[in-house]
Amino acid sequence: MDYGLQAWMLMSASLVLLMTTPGLALFYGGMSRSKSVLNMMMMSFSALGVIGVVYVLWGWSMSYGTEDVALLFNNPFETFGLDGISGAGYMGVAFQLTFAVITAALISGAIADRVKFSAWMVFLPIWVTLSYFPLAHMVWGGGFLSGAENGLADLIFSGDGGAEVAPIDYAGGTVVHINAGIAGLVLAILIGKRLGFGKEPMKPHNLTLTMIGAGLLWFGWFGFNVGSWVPGDMSAEENAQYWIDETSLVWLNTTVATCAAVLGWLLVEKIRDGKATSLGAASGIVAGLVAITPACGALSPVGAIILGAVAGALCALAVGLKHRFGYDDSLDVVGVHLVGGLVGTIGIGFLATSGGLFYGDGLKQLVVQVVVALFAMIWSAVATLIVGLLIKAVMGWRVSEEDEVEGIDFAEHGESAYDLTPGTGARRTQSVLAGSTTAEPKPTAPASEGANA
Repeated sequence: MDYGLQAWMLMSASLVLLMTTPGLALFYGGMSRSKSVLNMMMMSFSALGVIGVVYVLWGWSMSYGTEDVALLFNNPFETFGLDGISGAGYMGVAFQLTFAVITAALISGAIADRVKFSAWMVFLPIWVTLSYFPLAHMVWGGGFLSGAENGLADLIFSGDGGAEVAPIDYAGGTVVHINAGIAGLVLAILIGKRLGFGKEPMKPHNLTLTMIGAGLLWFGWFGFNVGSWVPGDMSAEENAQYWIDETSLVWLNTTVATCAAVLGWLLVEKIRDGKATSLGAASGIVAGLVAITPACGALSPVGAIILGAVAGALCALAVGLKHRFGYDDSLDVVGVHLVGGLVGTIGIGFLATSGGLFYGDGLKQLVVQVVVALFAMIWSAVATLIVGLLIKAVMGWRVSEEDEVEGIDFAEHGESAYDLTPGTGARRTQSVLAGSTTAEPKPTAPASEGANA
């Protein structure tokens, strides 16, 4: 790989890092209520802190290596602490580290407003160890879902053409979005609903932040998708041309699919609610990005437009499922990431220019994509349930009812995003740091927040 490609890979890693902080933090923070915005943003920042360390210690080793364990994960001690990795090898570690970070951070949106920060910090390293690192190995590291010999495709077709229909996940439809979406659903059910869910308004407190966050996510996503290019087994000159051709297609597909998803989401809103909203536009952006992620290298630009429009419309409909089925997915992780990830992963079986049903190539690719999605859902659900039940039994997930009502920002961090009333925010923090034993006035919601408190 030449210096230009190396520089682009490091830039891509930086763009994906931007997606989590500040992109996702702003996107989720704006969608939260004002009394929990800091906690919501802290969940993204803390994911970066915890998983950045864990990934260097054993995450890379579990995901990639030569000591495969039953095609499910790699030996976590083979390159523990990046032993034996140096020089240009750090570039791959840097890029993949950022994927692990944002996957875990995405889950936080499903459990906003009600979770102990300490429980979240314990959840992060255990969950990525049991769910993210194994799935990354299975899909991208030569494991069970990557088209390896005796892998999933060979099992489905008994070795008859299995390698020709290896599962396609260009940049994380299964590893990132289905994984995070299922984890969010399991935790939302396990932890339970917010107080007042379904009975009082719980609207986003600052849609300006959400739209800025969505814009940063879209910008950073070019590192996510375009940076996921893998060199082929060919000469340097051939690789350079291959890189230009493929990354140009991936960039264009990422863009037009997202554009179409915004239109699809807004159309559903207009028909259903009579208005096209800014929140819908921001959510449509993310839905389109999620859906095109696994498919960005396999579709034509027209196929990407079709996929994006379908994803935008279906995700717009799916976010209402939480009210129908009674689970409290606070910021629509299930409706956007799980549904969007499924649309993108399964849509490959229909729209891929090589292997897609609509291109006359039969059902094999579609069957493989469906089974891969189901496998990822089951793996993530079981891993998340194990971790979730363990934390619930040992330390508990929920803050007290009083803290939830008054504001999780104060309860967990002693701070306020908006210091608009006496005795809150920085003043309270200073009092605590000074060791004052004088009781502080209890925080009250800003008058402008009204029923969203």
